[in-house]
Amino acid sequence: MRVHREVMSANTSNEIADGRHDFDFLAGTWRVHHRKSADMADPDCADWVEFEGVQWMRQTLGGLGNVDNLRVETMPNGRSFEGMSVRLYDVEAGLWRIWWASTGAPGRLDPPVSGRWNGKHGVFHGDDVVQGKQVSVRFEWTVLDADTACWEQAFSFDDGRTWVHNWRMSFTRIAD
Repeated sequence: MRVHREVMSANTSNEIADGRHDFDFLAGTWRVHHRKSADMADPDCADWVEFEGVQWMRQTLGGLGNVDNLRVETMPNGRSFEGMSVRLYDVEAGLWRIWWASTGAPGRLDPPVSGRWNGKHGVFHGDDVVQGKQVSVRFEWTVLDADTACWEQAFSFDDGRTWVHNWRMSFTRIAD
């Protein structure tokens, strides 16, 4: 019981400054405006779709992890969409790893991206296969203030020499 009290005390007072609190800003519920490439697997696609969603994030594991859920009631194709992220902080490596799953690829957990924060900006890289094409993946988070943030995704089809932005989410906090 003593260990549990120490962990809770450190977590609630933010005394531990090893990176586990980097995603604390995202706790709560958000309105999310999406701007997404109509075909993310096509690096030359110039068509974009825009839509709205709601996301919530909850912390777990004493701040060493969090889970979020994104819900879009009506996509441009008329269907609903749901996605979730699982983020875990590796204390020894000083890295966050982020996994994604969605109704767009039922039963699949995407390979993780990993990275870290530098102030209010976080960059995370990984590799994946999208519609049969090998891609490098980059996530970038930017915290603008306590109530607004931005997430962007880019793919590289040439091992990181060039990057194609294909999805941007603009977050605005919904008061609890």
